[in-house]
Amino acid sequence: MPSRKELANAVRVLAMDAVQKAKSGHPGAAMGMADLAEVLWNDFMTHNPANPRWPNRDRFVLSNGHASILLYAVLHLSGYDLGLEELKNFRRLDSLTPGHPEYGITPGVETTTGPLGQGFANAVGMALGEKLLAAEFNREKFNLVDHYTYCIVGDGCLMEGISHEAASLAGLLRLGKLITLWDNNGISIDGPVKGWFADNTLQRFEAYGWQVEEVDGHDPEAVKKALAKARKAKDCPSLISCKTCIACYAPTKEGSASSHGAPLGEEEIEGARRKMGWKYPPFEIPSEIRVGWDARLAGQQAEKKWNKLLENYKLKFPEAGRAYEDRLSGELPPHWREQALELARLAQEGKPEAAGEQSLRSFSRSLLRGLGESLPALIGGSADLTDSVGAKWEGAREITPESSGGNYIHYGVREFAMGAIMNGLSLHGGFIPYAGTFMVFADYAKNALRLSALMGRQVIWVLTHDSIGVGEDGPTHQPVEQLCSLRSIPGLQVWRPCDAVETAAAWINAVRASARPSCIVLPRQNVPGQDRRRAVLSEAKQVDEPSPIEKIILTVRRGGYILRECKKGEPELILLSSGSEVSLAMAAAELLEARDVQVRVVSMPCAEIFDEQEVSWRAAVLPSNVRRRIAVEASMGDWWRKYVGLDGAVVGMRGFGKSAPMNVLYKYYGFTVENVVKVAERMLGCKEKDKEKEKDA
Repeated sequence: MPSRKELANAVRVLAMDAVQKAKSGHPGAAMGMADLAEVLWNDFMTHNPANPRWPNRDRFVLSNGHASILLYAVLHLSGYDLGLEELKNFRRLDSLTPGHPEYGITPGVETTTGPLGQGFANAVGMALGEKLLAAEFNREKFNLVDHYTYCIVGDGCLMEGISHEAASLAGLLRLGKLITLWDNNGISIDGPVKGWFADNTLQRFEAYGWQVEEVDGHDPEAVKKALAKARKAKDCPSLISCKTCIACYAPTKEGSASSHGAPLGEEEIEGARRKMGWKYPPFEIPSEIRVGWDARLAGQQAEKKWNKLLENYKLKFPEAGRAYEDRLSGELPPHWREQALELARLAQEGKPEAAGEQSLRSFSRSLLRGLGESLPALIGGSADLTDSVGAKWEGAREITPESSGGNYIHYGVREFAMGAIMNGLSLHGGFIPYAGTFMVFADYAKNALRLSALMGRQVIWVLTHDSIGVGEDGPTHQPVEQLCSLRSIPGLQVWRPCDAVETAAAWINAVRASARPSCIVLPRQNVPGQDRRRAVLSEAKQVDEPSPIEKIILTVRRGGYILRECKKGEPELILLSSGSEVSLAMAAAELLEARDVQVRVVSMPCAEIFDEQEVSWRAAVLPSNVRRRIAVEASMGDWWRKYVGLDGAVVGMRGFGKSAPMNVLYKYYGFTVENVVKVAERMLGCKEKDKEKEKDA
């Protein structure tokens, strides 16, 4: 049987060889962490390489994702479907071993890491997910949900602000099954970190409510003892500071920043092999060492035992068993959207029973009540703005240090951690996480939101106070550029509804979007409900004999549609808008129509979804022969050029806002019916010149 040192050295040589072959990568951290990984994966991790998605597996997150080759080596040696050729193709196009771990590409990778500290916060979300599902489904003698979340972090992760936010919340919520190993090697890209990272980190984590331990990271027995102690701490997360040496065994680069982000070089690698006593050529791992790492049999046995537990659980608790499997599969319960449709119907018909008919934040909260009652997977939260954004529905149960479960999280003023924790909840499985904050603060969380889109995870953001309509709070709180910024993220759907009906459609679409994140952007100010008697509705092929409100919702869910068609013939002018400014476009269309101008109004609540529609729908909504187009939106206007073209006009922002009452600001910046009509008339005044140009052409 190979020694622990030999098992760890297998990781080291694979790391050196793969980075050298790629001529790119970070070998030093992987070499320094090899002993930690060996103890963790061979003595503690419960997982099945044959089924990386087994629900009750332990989760492992490599937060310092630049050391990805460590994870790839361990996955390969443990028996995952990650062949040696993939390690040889490290960082190559379309390989299963990209430069940083990416969810959905490499079997066994639980989350995309790279931006430092995010993986740590993801791990907090995963550990919270385990705790909440266990509280909901476990029964006496039936610990159906019973696994740990392990995380390795580096110095950089602990410097990043997100780690402070996430660690504070994890300690407060007593996440005892979260165990973090700190690769305390004291080196970052610029050199020894003592010149810029001199915190007493252990005391800091103790203050957060964590159990802390300090060990020699190259002493396997000390690491094992610390991990065993951490597993016994049921009421608090654990941080184990593991003092390691970056590029351990490298003759001249050991302990040096030069090993952080570059290949060691052939001569240095040969010297490291000699110091380790490793006599094998590049990428060759002796069979006895492979046997020592192989986790396939133990993993299959662990899953088989758990499957038997699940079978007995379903026999004894059939209803809970079905609910558990539905939660993990992401299956939506029947009739989950009925209350949302009913509220939308009341709003469309102008009935006073429609809660929040004028305030979309209030209406969104009313929708949440219906969704929350019918969707057990829905878990909400807010960054200290619960009432302001309407994030908590009546009947939601708060998650507290004392509670065993719940479905509402008070994140405190921690937007960045909130986003990354939601990612962790989504990755864990069994949850549809949503949370709310002011839209301007989305910038604090954008990195986490970007990773939601990169991983294709269902995370829902409620972003309110969406424009200069914030008023007196001034430009620091007026998100003039955030809409454009969010719309630029691939895979993210950004909904900016104009009224209650579109808000209902946005929520329905966000819940259905199981493989992408959503933002539902709502105004501070009240808005009128829209008259859709002249809307052009979509064919409702998905629903047999749809009700009128279902036809409207299905139309809105196309992302862009004709809200108000002109009275006769082809439109001379198209007004496009989203959100609270749609009412301006509608009122302007009325005035222009009274002057015998044929005007179409297009509401664009979600441009990303509209752009994904078939060509025939997009061409019918925005026909290419109608070149006179005006977009109206209280955000940076240039984004709308993709729809209005260079010949069109945009009534939008060109800079930051000012501090003044909302009505004053809307007039000051030209967001008035009169100004929209003036811009339209100026454009229509060019009609004869356009005809002459067409004739000459």
